[in-house]
Amino acid sequence: MLYTRHNQLPHARLGVVVAKRFAPRAATRNTIKRVARELFRTSALPPIDCVVRLSRAVNSKDGPATTMRLKAELRVELSRLFAAQVAAQARSVAPPPPSSP
Repeated sequence: MLYTRHNQLPHARLGVVVAKRFAPRAATRNTIKRVARELFRTSALPPIDCVVRLSRAVNSKDGPATTMRLKAELRVELSRLFAAQVAAQARSVAPPPPSSP
C-alpha cells in the first residue's frame, strides 16, 4: 500500500514500513526496503511524503519464495503505485482543455 500527503518541501520523501508478521526474515524485510528506495529514487515524484506499507505476507505458499521473484513482483507493484502518483500530479497541474464555443 502507498500512502501519500503533499509536503511543503521541494522534493519527495519516503518511509517504508515492513512488519515482521508480513515478512518474518530480516533478509526479506531488507530486500523490500532496498527495492522501495531504489524505485523511489528513479521515480520523478512531485513533492509528497510517501509511506510504503505491506498489506499481506510475502512468504506465504502462494506468494514469492525466492528473492528474484520477490524483487520482480515488488518492482511491478511499486512502479505502478509511484506512476499513479506522477500521473495524478500531472492531471492536477495540466491546464483544462479548451472549450468549444
